[in-house]
Amino acid sequence: MKPTTTIADKFKQLLVILLPILITQITLSAITFFDTNMSGKFSSIDLAGVAIGSSLWVPIQVGLTGILLGLTPIVSHLVGNNQRNNIAYHVIQALWLSFILALLVLLIGSFVVPPILEGMNLADNVRHVSFQYLLGISIGIIPLFGYTVLRCLIDALGETRISMIITLISLPINVTLNYALIFGKYGFPQMGGAGAGVASGITYWCIFIIALWFVHRKHPFAKLGIFRKLHFISFRSWKELLNIGVPIGFSIFFETAVFAAVTLLMSQFSTATIAAHQAALNFATTLYMIPLSICMSLTILIGYEKGANRNKDAKQYAIIGISFAVALSLLTAIILIFASKPIASLYSDEAHIIDLIQHFLVYAIFFQISDAIATPTQGALRGYKDVTPAFLIALLAYWIIGLPVGFILANYTNLGPDGYWIGLITGLAIGAILLLRRLMSIQRKFALVTSD
Repeated sequence: MKPTTTIADKFKQLLVILLPILITQITLSAITFFDTNMSGKFSSIDLAGVAIGSSLWVPIQVGLTGILLGLTPIVSHLVGNNQRNNIAYHVIQALWLSFILALLVLLIGSFVVPPILEGMNLADNVRHVSFQYLLGISIGIIPLFGYTVLRCLIDALGETRISMIITLISLPINVTLNYALIFGKYGFPQMGGAGAGVASGITYWCIFIIALWFVHRKHPFAKLGIFRKLHFISFRSWKELLNIGVPIGFSIFFETAVFAAVTLLMSQFSTATIAAHQAALNFATTLYMIPLSICMSLTILIGYEKGANRNKDAKQYAIIGISFAVALSLLTAIILIFASKPIASLYSDEAHIIDLIQHFLVYAIFFQISDAIATPTQGALRGYKDVTPAFLIALLAYWIIGLPVGFILANYTNLGPDGYWIGLITGLAIGAILLLRRLMSIQRKFALVTSD
């Protein structure tokens, strides 16, 4: 990264950081996409089982790994302030924390997952697929959390193309393993949806090992000497990371968990409805990678400019990033309008499920505008290290407003499952408005500091 002076230069810098992140996020999302897609090709029961399993896993994954994202603004500020010699210490502390968090997930999950699944109104075969899928995923939790730390380091240094390369290598590994384990190819047992979980778990190990090699051996990471000295756990360093990371993690958790909660509440409807809902949500999540990638880019760029006390440049990056996200959201909305049937056909060969998926995809159109504003805005706020208000806004918008509205509409009107989608859209819109107001407030604050 380097200082920029014109809007054109800033947009070019944004694209340099953004495009590899976008490819990386789409590829990571594709792992879940292929889990869902290939399980659906095996059977609708396996599709529903993987849908339930991923709905339990994804909020935990993104929420806890979101805590580790606190490392990104810390490293960005160090880079902007020319304090690269302190980076290795913070990375090692984050790796220790990632290991502890992963162990907690494994320990707590072993106790709480079985009763949660038993308490849900699911067919026995769907419940079995869900549990086996989660069991397979569990073998890769420790390396996934470790990889998150290494990726934060790589991206915060502006080397987002390295993250892209690592993830692109992992995708064919995951697809091949899915094909082998779901359908029983190459001499492997036919495991159905459970095989998708095992394939993802192995893939997480692969990306962690590859990332370790890059950080240890390749420029510009090698000269940082990340593993040259083993720093013991420092609770003071953890406190700094957690002060930033916990609000980020909970903010992400509240947003993703509300979607998972809706999927779980959908269990009152038919297996076909669950499968179609999850398929439509899965594709909407894939499109969400666009504003999410802009969000991550803004955290890096604004953190860099803020670390160097260039507040005007930081504000300009925020305006450029959010505007670009809105423009792209209009394009994705057009894609959903005119290509809903081909998209639905990616997830199932059964005509009635395809029709249901198309129906739910209509609601995904309205997600795009709100996500295009809310998600990059959160990234900008993280660059300023202003994270607690976003967490509170997520709690209010998604859980206090969005989910109750959806529950009421789904259960006390004739809307049925559509009510949950309307509730989600309501929460996302309110969250976008409140987050944008917070960003404008922070920018005014730093503008006054600069003028003084």
